[in-house]
Amino acid sequence: MFKRVIFLLSVSLAAVGLAAEDNAVLSLSLPEVLARARKNSVDAEVALNELRSAYWGYRSYRAELLPEVTLNATLPSYRKQYSSYMESNGSYTFVPNNYLQMNGELAVTQNIWLTGGKVSVNTSLDFYRQLGSGAYNRYMSIPAAITLSQPLFGVNTLKWDRKIEPVRYSQAKARFLSATEDVARQAIGYYFSLLMARENHSIARQNLENAERLYEVAKVKREMGQISRNDLLQMELNLLDARSAMTDCESNLKSNMFNLRSFLDYGEDVEILPEIPLNIPAVEINYGDALDKALANNQFAKSMLRRRIEADYEVAKAKGAMREINLFAQLGYTGTDRDFVASYQGLRSNQVVEVGVSIPLVDWGRRKGQVKVAESNRRLVESQVRQETMNFNQNLFILVERYGKQMKQLDIARRADEIAQKRYATNVETFLVGKISTLDLNDSRVKKDEARRNYVNELYLFWDYYYQIRSLTLWDYETNTGIDADFDEIVR
Repeated sequence: MFKRVIFLLSVSLAAVGLAAEDNAVLSLSLPEVLARARKNSVDAEVALNELRSAYWGYRSYRAELLPEVTLNATLPSYRKQYSSYMESNGSYTFVPNNYLQMNGELAVTQNIWLTGGKVSVNTSLDFYRQLGSGAYNRYMSIPAAITLSQPLFGVNTLKWDRKIEPVRYSQAKARFLSATEDVARQAIGYYFSLLMARENHSIARQNLENAERLYEVAKVKREMGQISRNDLLQMELNLLDARSAMTDCESNLKSNMFNLRSFLDYGEDVEILPEIPLNIPAVEINYGDALDKALANNQFAKSMLRRRIEADYEVAKAKGAMREINLFAQLGYTGTDRDFVASYQGLRSNQVVEVGVSIPLVDWGRRKGQVKVAESNRRLVESQVRQETMNFNQNLFILVERYGKQMKQLDIARRADEIAQKRYATNVETFLVGKISTLDLNDSRVKKDEARRNYVNELYLFWDYYYQIRSLTLWDYETNTGIDADFDEIVR
C-alpha cells in the first residue's frame, strides 16, 4: 500500500512538472529574442536555403575550371542479325552478322577559360570478336591522343563566367547577411508589438483599478453632497470604459503573444514576458561613412555590378552569333592487331583536323537586330542602375537622418513619461481630497497613457532604424566591425 502511494505521488509530481514546463513563462530580453530569431525563425531558414543554393551554384562554376576525368565504355554489345551489303556490281544482298564488341575510353578534359576551348587527353581500347565459324578477335588501341576543340569567333562563356559568378556569389553572401538583419527587424516588430500590448494591458488594469476605487469614493461623496450627480455618472462611465478597454487589451495581448511565439518557434503554452530594452547603444552614424560601408558591403552594389556585366555579356553573345568557326584537332597514335599486346606495338600516327564554318549569308538582319536589342538593353540597364543608385543613396540619407534625431525624440519621450506618471498619481490623490474635478483627472489619465505608449513607440522606432542601417551597411556599430559569417560552416 505504501509503495502504491509513493508511486501515485511520483506520477502526480511528474505531471505537475510537465504542466509547469508546458506552461513555461519566459522573460526574454531583446538581444535574446534577436539571437533566437536568427536561428529558429522560418525566415532565417529561407535565407539559409537561398545561401546554400547560391553556394552550390558557385561550386558548380568552380568545378568547370578544374580537370574532369571521365570513363565511357560499352560492356558489351552483342549482335546477331542480317545487314544489307552492296556488291561490287552495285546490287544489294543481305549478309549475317554475329559478333561481340566492347570498347572503353578514359579521358582527362580541361576547359581553357582564356580562349573558351577545351583540351583533353584520351586513351581508348576497342575489342571486336567475330563469332560463329572462323571466329577471331580484333583489337584497336589508341594509347594516347590529345584533342582540342576551340571556337574561333564565338563568345567565350567561361571567361564571362569568371567575371559574373564570383560577383553573383558575393551578392548571395551579402544578401544572406542582410536577410539575417531583416529577420532581426521582424523580431523587433513582433517584440515591441507584444511589449506595447503588455503596456496597454497594464495601463488598462491600472485604469480599471483606479476607476473602481474612484467610483466607490464618488458614491460616498455623492451621498455626502460633495459632488454632483453628473460627476458620479461620469465616474461610472469611466468605470465601464475601463472594463471595455481591459477586455480589448486582453484579446490584443493574446494575439501579439501568438505572433511572436510562432515567429520564434515556441510552443503554444509558452508565455513570453518582454523586457523594456533600456540599454540603448550610444552610437553616432555619419551619412558619408554609412554610404561607403553600404556600397562596399551591401548586396545592392554587387547586384548593380553583376547586372552591368551580364548586359555586356549579352551584347558579346549576340555579336558572337554573327558567325561561328570551330576548330577540332586530334593528334595521337593508334594500333590494331588480333592480339591484345600486339595492338600496342607498331603504332601509327592518328591525326584529325576539322574546321567547321557557319556564316549566315542572308538572314534579313535577324542577327544584327539581336545585337541592337542587346545594346539597347545594356543602355536600359545603365539607366536603371543610375536611378536605383540615386534612390538607394537618398533612402540611406533619410534613414541616417531619422536615426540621428531619434535619440533626442527618445529622451523627450522618456522624460514626458516620467512627468505624466507623476502628474496622474498626484491628481488621483488630489481628487480623493476633492480639490480637482473629474475632467482634470480624466485629462491627466489620458496624458499619462499617451506618454507611456509614445515612449514605447519611440523605443521601437530607434531599434528599427538602427537595424535598418545595420542591414544596409552590414556593419556592427557597437563593436565597430563588419558583419560577417563563416559561410563554409553555415552551408554544411
